[in-house]
Amino acid sequence: MAVRLHCFAHAGAGDSAFRRWSRSTGSGVDTIAWPLPGRDRRRREPRVTTCEALLADLGPLFEHIADEPGVPYVLYGHSLGATIAYTVARALRETGLPQPALLAVGACPPPGTPAVLAAAAELPDAELLAVLDRYGAAPPDTRPGDVWHRHVMPVLRDDLRLALSLRAAADGPVDVPLLAVGGADDRLADADALAAWGDWTTGRFVQRTLPGGHFFVRDRELPRLLGRAARVVRRARAQQQQQQQQRQDREQGGTR
Repeated sequence: MAVRLHCFAHAGAGDSAFRRWSRSTGSGVDTIAWPLPGRDRRRREPRVTTCEALLADLGPLFEHIADEPGVPYVLYGHSLGATIAYTVARALRETGLPQPALLAVGACPPPGTPAVLAAAAELPDAELLAVLDRYGAAPPDTRPGDVWHRHVMPVLRDDLRLALSLRAAADGPVDVPLLAVGGADDRLADADALAAWGDWTTGRFVQRTLPGGHFFVRDRELPRLLGRAARVVRRARAQQQQQQQQRQDREQGGTR
């Protein structure tokens, strides 16, 4: 049985961020990217900027999970996507749907701690560009009026507004294991910021650091790490099912 790896991208990005992951996650893992409206194949759809609108838009994900109650799955989100993954995990619990075997977050400080980019959501374009440039979150030499500014900046700004809404709506820890992953050179989410995710789970907390800056999602080390984690999840689920079957067999044998 393959483990589903549901992924959510960073601000301004779509499912293309995970397009080549199947080459690196390894066997037994199905990567499924969930792009938000306003980008990639959904570029003509209105963008979402609130928690309520996001959860409504992700209805197909909830249906997908409901239709596969016995299939283990992992949620991974990068930067903005980390807050989305956390929000989805909380909503799944509230609706009584199967919980993820693991919540994995990358390149993002948890709710309740400073988030430089989200806090810059309403700055004028030139000031927001300066913040993005300072933290390596925009292409080099980007200037007001260029192609990136005209086509990507509006999407990114709305994504930062969404991040603000999600962080404000965060209402407690998840009840599943949580893996926080950071880039060694990431100035937006350093090791101390990632360690604070330990307060956002009642389950086991693990922290890992990978080479790279904020966009280490583009390198092979992250999908390899998540692929290994997914296979651990699969083995644990198989052992759990085997133990349950053994208990049932003993109980049935005791009634004969």
